[in-house]
Amino acid sequence: MNPAMSTFAAIDFETANYSPDSACAVGLVVVNGSRIVRREHYLIRPPDRQFVFTYIHGITWEDVRHAPVFNELWPTLQALTADAEFLAAHNASFDRRVLDSCCQTYRLRRPSQAFLCTVKLARTLWGVYPTKLPDVCRHLNIPLQHHQADSDAEACARIVIAARKAGWQGDTP
Repeated sequence: MNPAMSTFAAIDFETANYSPDSACAVGLVVVNGSRIVRREHYLIRPPDRQFVFTYIHGITWEDVRHAPVFNELWPTLQALTADAEFLAAHNASFDRRVLDSCCQTYRLRRPSQAFLCTVKLARTLWGVYPTKLPDVCRHLNIPLQHHQADSDAEACARIVIAARKAGWQGDTP
């Protein structure tokens, strides 16, 4: 496999509350080689109506009450990530936990792809500290509307693309 030419997907979840299965939005960006080929954003109706993090992402129950629940959206997400060799996320442990919890809640098989953490990638390649997404984006001159799931996912994808251009060969940091 040539990592510079591989396909990957960057994913970002926004959650309604402290429960990891409370995804209320997901952004997904598919990259082939160094080219973004797809950018998607979906609202998700979480299992309950409690919204704690509206102040962060601006999403309310009213925004998602007619949105699909996770298991209704899952076939679309699976199709979009089917060819991805890995999934990238900024602070991947969070997004992996949300994805795993949503899959568990709805008794779905979680994706088999490994997660790449762009926090670790940015620290290893460029020594960026602090390594919050806005900090890394500023360092790499990547536009960002933070906590908009599709913008966060695209920023994450662009971090991986920048790493490839900097000579990263796909070895996990």
